[in-house]
Amino acid sequence: MKQHLLIAAVLLSACSFAQTKKPSNWQTLDPKANGIYGTGAEEAYKTLKDKKSKTVIVAVIDGGADPNHEDLKEVIWTNTKEIPDNGIDDDHNGYIDDVHGWNFIGGKNGDIEHEASELSRIYQKGNRKFSKMDTTHLSGEDVKQFEEYKKIRPAFLKEQSQKEQELKGVQLFSDFLSKVKAKNKNVLDKDAFKNYTPENEMETKMNKQLKIAFSLGLIKPEELESQLKEGLDQLSNAVKNNKMNSDSIRHYLVGDDVDNVNERYYGNNHYQGPDALHGTHVSGIIAAIRNNNKGINGIANDVKIMIIRAVPDGDERDKDIANGIRYAVDNGATIINMSFGKYYSPDKKAVDEAVKYAQSKDVLLVHACGNESKNNDIELSFPNRHLNSGEIADNWLSVGASSAEKGKRMIGSFSNYGSKEVDLFAPGVDIYSTVPDNKYTSESGTSMASPSAAGAAAIIREYFPELKAKEVREVLMKTVTPYKKKVIVPGTKRTKRKMKAMCISGGFINANNAAMELMGLNKKK
Repeated sequence: MKQHLLIAAVLLSACSFAQTKKPSNWQTLDPKANGIYGTGAEEAYKTLKDKKSKTVIVAVIDGGADPNHEDLKEVIWTNTKEIPDNGIDDDHNGYIDDVHGWNFIGGKNGDIEHEASELSRIYQKGNRKFSKMDTTHLSGEDVKQFEEYKKIRPAFLKEQSQKEQELKGVQLFSDFLSKVKAKNKNVLDKDAFKNYTPENEMETKMNKQLKIAFSLGLIKPEELESQLKEGLDQLSNAVKNNKMNSDSIRHYLVGDDVDNVNERYYGNNHYQGPDALHGTHVSGIIAAIRNNNKGINGIANDVKIMIIRAVPDGDERDKDIANGIRYAVDNGATIINMSFGKYYSPDKKAVDEAVKYAQSKDVLLVHACGNESKNNDIELSFPNRHLNSGEIADNWLSVGASSAEKGKRMIGSFSNYGSKEVDLFAPGVDIYSTVPDNKYTSESGTSMASPSAAGAAAIIREYFPELKAKEVREVLMKTVTPYKKKVIVPGTKRTKRKMKAMCISGGFINANNAAMELMGLNKKK
């Protein structure tokens, strides 16, 4: 699933804003120079000013991206071996007209926008098989599959119930905002909350917190309404899509064999797809054109973004992720950003083989650790660095989300964490970046933290191309900005732990620290 910060978490954070403002480019700033725990990108360029860079291709496996955005079009990767729109596979790589990347969730009959969860797909497949079968006389493989189906069924029903409850909560909030607007001539601004008389305790709390947030400019009306609509759409689609036969829809639109995980050559070149907000936002964080007096500055200055569409609104399929990784590797990417994840992976073997392939070709995989406030040491999401063979991929960087705030709330309240499974934290709360149609907005999630880290890694690969993928990971881990005070553990109100309990490195990514280390400028302790 594209790891949007679900609207419930957005609303929770909207009601608990710290009373401070931050620069819109905070993710590029530095704790020593600016007092903000950003990636240190701006300071890194000062450190590296006399060193030449080499262009790096960063693949963004996501829901698609807008290749014509004013702040991205000059940094979009182009396959120079392919002649655009001639209907011929000029470079003979199996993908026709793949000029800027590829779309693995589209075909001749259209593009997939919404998908069921992986849990739902497993349940629906079992339900289709066993609902009309006499299960008292099973034999062979059917016995094993039926036992798995019986375990999956209660988990699916629980998940569906949770989604329905979340949807009700978001709908209540939507109804509250509608009433506030109606009392203010259908305008949502700071005066709207001053003029509204709450009808119950919940409305009183929401009205008070949003009045403060709007007055201080900590949240914009249009962003709140946009995120609310996005959350309603996402949750309502999740509830609806989990009841459908997504395999048949997939077969019609894409035309591939959903049960053949080894199939490679399917899809189309619709890079943007039906909804490119998430992927465009991720791409801008990494590489939006720097210093062009438009929008934002991306973190990395000499990058080409390869667009790989493989992540729908819903859970991605292992087959598509495996093929996305292989496509990126085969076409020259040396960093792959993966801002998605799920908790079931029926075809993990295919993804593992793709991860090993990327490892063999010296490609760094940067992955968002998840937005469920979970301890990944206890419950690990997929994909991950742990291969079924028992090997651990050393080209894997797992990233949690941090905020611009100092003190106990430096970790995003939604972010997953783990002293053994999450490598480091990077900016992921209220990140301002590109969205389709030459627009910009703020988004939160480990989906934003992963490209922040990928951008920092790209700086290192640009200026130190001799380093291997695992060495880039190692230097970023070694040079994090440590934090000695305790932070609030995501998912709790007051429980505090040291950063070493939150991630392996115990700190926040810093490209300048890494650059200084590699330039031999760090002072010996």
